[in-house]
Amino acid sequence: MEINKITSTLTTPLLDKETPKNSPSEQNFGALLAEYLGKVNQANLQAEKLSQDLALGKNVELHQVMLATEQASLALQLTVQIRNKVIEAYQEVMRMQV
Repeated sequence: MEINKITSTLTTPLLDKETPKNSPSEQNFGALLAEYLGKVNQANLQAEKLSQDLALGKNVELHQVMLATEQASLALQLTVQIRNKVIEAYQEVMRMQV
């Protein structure tokens, strides 16, 4: 019996794995971080714009506003958790005795 790899069919617009021009090993961490933060900021701006359009009575569906708001919220929570883990790892390295 052959065992196949489990692959996820769910994708998140903020975390889509687009093939970059450079391989992942060639991208530096700063550029990767800046790109991700830009996507998080864009999601927040889109959610805010949709909320304002809904409040102004424009032709916007409520479910679109809710989805955009939740995606922006989850992206921000993920960013905060990544920051916390990076700080925790840094503190752990600083506690190491040489």
